[in-house]
Amino acid sequence: MDDEDPSAIRSIAVSPDDAVDAFVYSRENPGEAVLRVTPPFHGRMRARIHVYRVDDTHLTGAVHLSPDDVIEDDVSAAYPRLEDELEDADPDETGGIRKRHAEAVEAWQERAREAIVESVPIETADGSRRVEVKRLG
Repeated sequence: MDDEDPSAIRSIAVSPDDAVDAFVYSRENPGEAVLRVTPPFHGRMRARIHVYRVDDTHLTGAVHLSPDDVIEDDVSAAYPRLEDELEDADPDETGGIRKRHAEAVEAWQERAREAIVESVPIETADGSRRVEVKRLG
């Protein structure tokens, strides 16, 4: 099998910290953070956090896993949004709201580190297929 073909991948090792950090980064900053797996591909691979503004997978052959796919759906959906908290606040309250938001994000991060899925979809030349996720740490 070609070592540039992601069909060889059976499992991907993921750091829960990387998955959570990628998720939070994409919500709080410009650009996008993913978990990236790069060729040569083999049965067991390690995904690392990768931040980009332009997707270069067509040039590198890398596989990008969305942190949304790596963290359980109910936990992803529960991410605290600062915009929602600031929507009806008056200017005097914003400092306290930002502090509470930071605390809420920290609590969410702890929960999300424990909510890593067992498998994720990856795209191959033959279409989408699921591979196992192995937690690191």
